[in-house]
Amino acid sequence: MKIVYDDETDTLTLIFNDGKISESDEIKEGIILDYDDKGKVVSMELLDASMQLKDPKSISYELKEMKQAV
Repeated sequence: MKIVYDDETDTLTLIFNDGKISESDEIKEGIILDYDDKGKVVSMELLDASMQLKDPKSISYELKEMKQAV
């Protein structure tokens, strides 16, 4: 996964895979999902990111550990 913030357009993009985008859909105002030709999500764009996020240039990553069955 890749995260790109474009300061010039104030757009935050989460790229889930390198698939070719064949369709885009604005699911809510300012949130766009991009799909490949098989309908799988390729990326998500957040418009006006600085108005929706505290700091769009800051990234926090959390990996939750799976609990093992006893």
